[in-house]
Amino acid sequence: MTRMLDLIRESAVPANLMHSAAKGSLAVPIEETIEILVYLATQNPVFGEEARLTLAGWDEESSREAAANLYTSKEVLAYMISPQNLRPVLLPSLLENPAVSEAAIIELAAACSRQAVQIMLASRRVNSSPAILQSLLSNPALTGIESENVRIKLAPPAPPAAPASPDDEVLEAPAEEAAEPDTVFDEEVNAYLAAHAEELAAEGDKPFQPIGGFYDEFDCEPDDLLESAAAAAAGQPGGASAPKKKSRKKGHLSHDEERGSALQKISKLDVKGRIQLAMKGTKEERSILIRDGTKLVATAVLESPKISDSEVEKYAAQKNVLEAVLRAIPLKRRFFKCYPILRNLVFNPRTPLDVSLGLMKNILTHDLKNLSGNKEVSDTVRKLALKMFKQKLDPTKKDV
Repeated sequence: MTRMLDLIRESAVPANLMHSAAKGSLAVPIEETIEILVYLATQNPVFGEEARLTLAGWDEESSREAAANLYTSKEVLAYMISPQNLRPVLLPSLLENPAVSEAAIIELAAACSRQAVQIMLASRRVNSSPAILQSLLSNPALTGIESENVRIKLAPPAPPAAPASPDDEVLEAPAEEAAEPDTVFDEEVNAYLAAHAEELAAEGDKPFQPIGGFYDEFDCEPDDLLESAAAAAAGQPGGASAPKKKSRKKGHLSHDEERGSALQKISKLDVKGRIQLAMKGTKEERSILIRDGTKLVATAVLESPKISDSEVEKYAAQKNVLEAVLRAIPLKRRFFKCYPILRNLVFNPRTPLDVSLGLMKNILTHDLKNLSGNKEVSDTVRKLALKMFKQKLDPTKKDV
């Protein structure tokens, strides 16, 4: 049976049907309709423009199915992935379709829009292809941080470390930090940045401003702390000359020096840089960034794949974090299932009242008793805790 597309190619179709074909209104299967439209858009000078407009507004669901289908014609896939015809909503499906050639993606990577760049950076196929990444690096829509991330991915793997000399003093990293994965996929960061693009633009270049009480942990002034950290990083503890000591591979800074070094690093970063560090950095860096006065940075800490329940348990009890952080914690199923985290949130006077009241039904009896006498929390929380405590002791009592 001859397909309508074959007849159109042979110029065996009258003008009125060609006009209907360019509108996508022929009575043929959707797959063939899209093929016809692509043929007209690329090969027919009379109906090509109308066919291109029809394709640009074609039903999104049908277009996405065609973009993801391994058996969609090469001509259709090539049309969809070309920079001049690309619809960003179809790009995730096109990138993961093995039928779309790598050469076409390479061509797109160098010239696509900012929106398409963000989608490509989140694609596993893109991140596993040095050729695509190299092309993407030439795209002017790439930001400085994104360019640096791409270069890191393109860098050859570091050679294995030489065995330690017996004369070297080696201090192991803390067990919890050593257990953290070495690499966090950049897709996580890019997805977060893309999801909060408007908020990120509104924040501008807001500097790091920790919530109150931050510097109370140190025994020196903030400026002295940064100077000490800089000196320590340069191998001159305290800024004074000292005789050389045997090299240390890890753990050669005191806790205050380590924290000061992290603070110095954070203070130089813009909002995007701090978000990236919040999701990919160390436990020490997360403990600082959770107190960032910029909401996007502080809540990004909770998105880190490296974060542990014990860290969040501490954050839930802190009074020097944004309310947005305390609101975000119980919204994650993993943290909501951890009782110590819920308990700390309810006992934290900084937790928004509606959040505390919503979590109290999960609190155990003995904690309700302690909560009812906690003068740091609001009267409303105390009174409800007392009421719930009495009801749990005597379920037959409805009123207190």
